[in-house]
Amino acid sequence: MDFSPLKAALADVVAIPVTPFAEDGGIDIPAHRALLRRLLDGGVRIVTPNGNTGEFYALTPDERRTVTELTIEETGGRATVLVGVGHDVPTAVAAAEHARESGAEMLMVHQPVHPYVSQDGWIDYHRAIAEAVPELGIVPYVRNPLLAGEALAELADSCPNVIGVKYAVPDAARFGAFARDAGLERFVWIAGLAELYAPSYFATGATGFTSGLVNVAPGVSLTMLEALRAGDYVAAMKVWEQIRRFEDLRADRQSANNVTVVKEALAALGLCRRDVRAPSRVLPEAQRAEVAGLVAGWSV
Repeated sequence: MDFSPLKAALADVVAIPVTPFAEDGGIDIPAHRALLRRLLDGGVRIVTPNGNTGEFYALTPDERRTVTELTIEETGGRATVLVGVGHDVPTAVAAAEHARESGAEMLMVHQPVHPYVSQDGWIDYHRAIAEAVPELGIVPYVRNPLLAGEALAELADSCPNVIGVKYAVPDAARFGAFARDAGLERFVWIAGLAELYAPSYFATGATGFTSGLVNVAPGVSLTMLEALRAGDYVAAMKVWEQIRRFEDLRADRQSANNVTVVKEALAALGLCRRDVRAPSRVLPEAQRAEVAGLVAGWSV
């Protein structure tokens, strides 16, 4: 198969939509649709339902299927859909097959959460998923700094549908080495730690970056992408300075409030409730005001 159109789609701002919850605790379907339309109208061209910003690990299997179907239906071909899958192999394969049947074009495979992960086992895990859906592009989510680039190359040797990587190790030098060991031109490299890491990762080979902030201000994220594509790092760093405090709040205490801050910002804009699921928790009152103040200074 020719995966070049999917590779081109990955080299962009890869939006990770939130999953808004209703007062009864279930998914707020109307709000979810409205937030997706807002992303699309704002210029977003690729979305990842069931990503970490979408609280993947807090959703039930039925809810994850609902999010997949709703996203594919709402995008209606206006954006590429990169569905997040994970958990044990049978669960991930079943989700992959459901995504294919629902009309998705690509999968983002969450980092294995098992406490004992060997490099060969990492290859086996991803191979099982990739071979189950050979028509879909596969994007591993790499967060393990000990994983070698050669392991990714070995996986792709047997699974040509492995076409991109969401790299989320907070070390630009390590990323540069990993990408070159795996094959810099062989894969699309996505900076998986969002806007604050995008400039340094673009300098060493990335051509796209993930974003949760894009839920709040699509134009801010797309402005950074345009600057990075043009090689204008001065302009990119102006955006970086603008959003730094917001992203620092998300990253604080090992990203304890990663999703919470984004939902708080959306609540401040009147776009959805601030509710999150355990083990996340809503912000205390003082921080809510700070988030609202930061967003008020942006063009959203």
